[in-house]
Amino acid sequence: MPASPIRKLTPFAEQAKQQGKTVYHLNIGQPDIETPEVMMNAIRRADFKVLAYTQSEGTPSYRAKLAEYYNRAGYNITAEDILVTSGASEAITIAMQTCLDPGDEIIIPEPFYANYNAFAWMSNAVIKPVLSLIENAFALPPVSEFEKLITDKTKALFICNPNNPTGYLYSYEELEELKKLCLKYDLYFFVDEAYREFCYDGNKFHSPMHLEGIEENVIVFDSISKRYSACGARIGCFVTKNKKVLATALKFAQSRLSPGMVDQIAAEAGVETPDSYFEIINKEYTSRRDQLVSSLNRMEGVFCPNPKGAFYVVARFPVDDAEKFCQWMLEEFDYDNQTVMMAPAAGFYSTLGDGVDEIRLAYVLNREDLAKAMICLEKGLLAYPGRKLKGAPSEIVSIH
Repeated sequence: MPASPIRKLTPFAEQAKQQGKTVYHLNIGQPDIETPEVMMNAIRRADFKVLAYTQSEGTPSYRAKLAEYYNRAGYNITAEDILVTSGASEAITIAMQTCLDPGDEIIIPEPFYANYNAFAWMSNAVIKPVLSLIENAFALPPVSEFEKLITDKTKALFICNPNNPTGYLYSYEELEELKKLCLKYDLYFFVDEAYREFCYDGNKFHSPMHLEGIEENVIVFDSISKRYSACGARIGCFVTKNKKVLATALKFAQSRLSPGMVDQIAAEAGVETPDSYFEIINKEYTSRRDQLVSSLNRMEGVFCPNPKGAFYVVARFPVDDAEKFCQWMLEEFDYDNQTVMMAPAAGFYSTLGDGVDEIRLAYVLNREDLAKAMICLEKGLLAYPGRKLKGAPSEIVSIH
């Protein structure tokens, strides 16, 4: 079972805090944006005498509300097409267990959300990665690269859109190309859409649910964690028009009993969040992204593409090993008693040796703290003993 690159350095961060250091957390997608008031009020007003089980597929009222939400986005579904889960994580695990037999394969562009590795391991599935490159902003690799990997064990393609960890946003044309491949080989089309609302610079979000002729293949995974800054309310969902798949998935849902009752009360109210909430946070995240990307690219030897969605970047650093650097920042470095926690990007790759000099950073801090974190990061990079000097990439030098 793989360790999470997002959380594995937590003991070093806690030790730094015990030493009195301020730790700026850029490692995890925990937004500092306030949860919508409509959700908080629903929790405060909740009135019941028994904290009871709900239906395994989720409460009827919440599923009906979710169907309204998705239909506003052009998904053309009903409440019967939705299975409420304990976060998108459970939805993905249930999908793998439903659609794949032991040893079956899923093709995923890498880097990808690190926990997909864990979900596949739990489901006895095998991930076959297709490498996307930082040099072209992690654009979707040619579909021919996917096709090379297809065997009689291949059962699904899987993307995250917008992407965690890279922020890449898939175009309609790219989804059409993947659709053709799914239809040609009769593959499931898994898509994690937890960051649907976070698209920048006027770029539009597209879903496989918008495509014609692939209704039986598509399974969408979603979550309220990022949309409403409600990571602690463990509510996600599994959406498909494939009735046979949904019937089998329900068996897995029944075996874990039900999603949380109070969480669903909050999530149902969240569907009524006004558009103005998303307009405000979209502007805020755009500003933070611009600040982070420009700050990183001003640092000598650092390269960071500008993402179109989500709230993460993956940057390449002039270091011998990003994991060593991230640990060193917590364990041995501080600037004005401050340091930064980040997620080494190698854990977001399935191919051993890829991403060793890359780091994922989440722009979930306010701009003032983000500015302080960038100053601290730049000072740390200059002081890091394993820094690679420009013009001498093979040398490991110590700078004091």
